[in-house]
Amino acid sequence: MQKIKVMSVFGTRPEAIKMAPLVKELERREEIESYVCLTGQHREMLDSVMEIFDLKADFDLNIMEKRQTLATITTKTLLGMEKVFEEKKPDLILVHGDTSTTFAGALAAFYHQVKVGHVEAGLRTWDKYSPFPEDMNRTLVGDIADLHFSPTKANAENLRREAVMGDVFITGNTAIDAMRYTVNQDFRFDIPELDSLDFAGKRVIVVTCHRRENYGQPMQDIMHAILEVVNSHPDVEVVYPVHLSPVVRECAFPILGGHERIHLIDPVNVEQMHNLMSRCYMVMTDSGGLQEEAPAL
Repeated sequence: MQKIKVMSVFGTRPEAIKMAPLVKELERREEIESYVCLTGQHREMLDSVMEIFDLKADFDLNIMEKRQTLATITTKTLLGMEKVFEEKKPDLILVHGDTSTTFAGALAAFYHQVKVGHVEAGLRTWDKYSPFPEDMNRTLVGDIADLHFSPTKANAENLRREAVMGDVFITGNTAIDAMRYTVNQDFRFDIPELDSLDFAGKRVIVVTCHRRENYGQPMQDIMHAILEVVNSHPDVEVVYPVHLSPVVRECAFPILGGHERIHLIDPVNVEQMHNLMSRCYMVMTDSGGLQEEAPAL
């Protein structure tokens, strides 16, 4: 029996987390020849996910550069994927969600007449600038994809109203599957600052803020609001793993740095983040992925 060549393409930490359970399942299937192609849209944060889930990349485009733009991410992914397709000639690629890697990977597959499966398909705001560029990315991928894997009935209905080509399946959210590998009641943080937190006696709020549409004044307003919450409530402590983006760090540290109940730490790996969220009082985030994960904990 000739095996089906399936290539999973992703490049950011959230994509890797949500694709990990799928990749591991593909590896178990005898009828599937599974490949993983990383774009490296994120780097350090992506590599940690690969290690935790014990995933190996067959290809790594390593596109990340300082202060990269949407245009550089897209063009470098398109050019890199061209070489990958020429070498492996997959029957199907799987992309996830709404990142620039997702859009560029799907477009590259279309150019090479390779079928596309879109995981987490059908999410819509019907506002191409909010979230930016995600809503347009996922809409365009919807026009390209041959197989659409929707988390919910509502997502699937969005696709049917748009009369997309290909088959639509309701599959649930793979982020929930991923947490089966990571959350553990006996988990110990390897960061002393986290391991010493009083989760029982304090209201610990986990914060993340990194979206491009929040850059500038909106992000400054968010930081000042966090500071006000902490100053107004003595029993509140904030843990904020600050994104590596210089734009984010140059906003967060001047406003929130130095406060005894605000812990600004470097980004943590997915295992630590999931266990941190499972113990905290509340999650405050602009991350779509964390908004999906937190209610399941």
